Amino acid sequence: MSSFATTNGKEEEEIPPPQRPPSPPAHATFAARGLHAQNFPAHKPRDLRIPSPQAMTHVAWSCDGKRLAAVGIDKITRIWTPEKSMESRAATHFSGGHSDDVDYVSWNPTHPELFCTSSQKDRRIVFWDARQSRYTQQVALKVSPVQTNYSPDGKALLYTSAGHQLFFMTCGKDSDTGKEQWQTSDKDGTIVASTAMFNHAGDGVIMTHHSEHTLRIMDYPSLTLRESPAAHVGGCVAVALDPRGRYLASGGYDSIVNMFDLSEWICARTITSCENAINALSFSYDGEYLAIANTGTYIDICATETGAPLHRVPALASSPTVTWHPSKYVFAYCGQTKLKEGGPPPAAVISLFGGGI
Repeated sequence: MSSFATTNGKEEEEIPPPQRPPSPPAHATFAARGLHAQNFPAHKPRDLRIPSPQAMTHVAWSCDGKRLAAVGIDKITRIWTPEKSMESRAATHFSGGHSDDVDYVSWNPTHPELFCTSSQKDRRIVFWDARQSRYTQQVALKVSPVQTNYSPDGKALLYTSAGHQLFFMTCGKDSDTGKEQWQTSDKDGTIVASTAMFNHAGDGVIMTHHSEHTLRIMDYPSLTLRESPAAHVGGCVAVALDPRGRYLASGGYDSIVNMFDLSEWICARTITSCENAINALSFSYDGEYLAIANTGTYIDICATETGAPLHRVPALASSPTVTWHPSKYVFAYCGQTKLKEGGPPPAAVISLFGGGI
């Protein structure tokens, strides 16, 4: 049986409090800007455990925030409506598109029902409409897709491969059937990247590489290099864009998060409160807060404008991803509990933290 419960303090390991940096400049604080800071310590994580020898590897919100998708433990994509229920039995299951474990899911940013899933093992990207149980299109690839990201208009999709290459797909009318179909692009495999995402305008792509210390920003679709700021010693592994368009956050193996000012491409501030290598970053819908997932069993929340650590959320497991709701102060994350002597068997975990749902 799976369970959805508040994280029990006895279960998790003791996590150290975040290091306090020097006081930020007064003009950057919430009070000075006339804002009411969120009381994150008033909330507790809500955890769903599904017994499994594998981890949940990715969670993602639909563009309207009504649905939360999770993948990782099998060939099934599970989708919840969190406002109604996050019990395991409340999930809608989407299956039949993959012949092996699904490990990544992305929602179309222009349509709350459309999403795609990918599997490194079966080398497929599968497109779905949440209003129907069968997939709408299945695309076989020559490489193993690790991560996918839609362009802001929902008409292009980029994906990175297990071999750290960048590929593109575009959506257009099929000449024979007249139906909208996804097709692989000829701009394939020539660019090296571990993670990639479109910018807000859709005219640029931001890339990281696990063994490069710089970020790369390229024009799209020409793919000419626009910027290449130095970011991390030992490799850059995560990026996130502030919804307001002011900042780009980057995280690396060095446990540091850098906040780049997008108007000048300079590092505006550095967040050093995290003690572990960074896995993923996500800005809240208003850009005021940054959630940091890492290889430790916690998620850090920091203030964007000051870099100050605001709260450390205890997690049942280290999370490969974290993602804020598109209109509420709630984020989702996932992972897998470790086997402890005399304890319960490992379980895949999906967690929510925050208020409003």
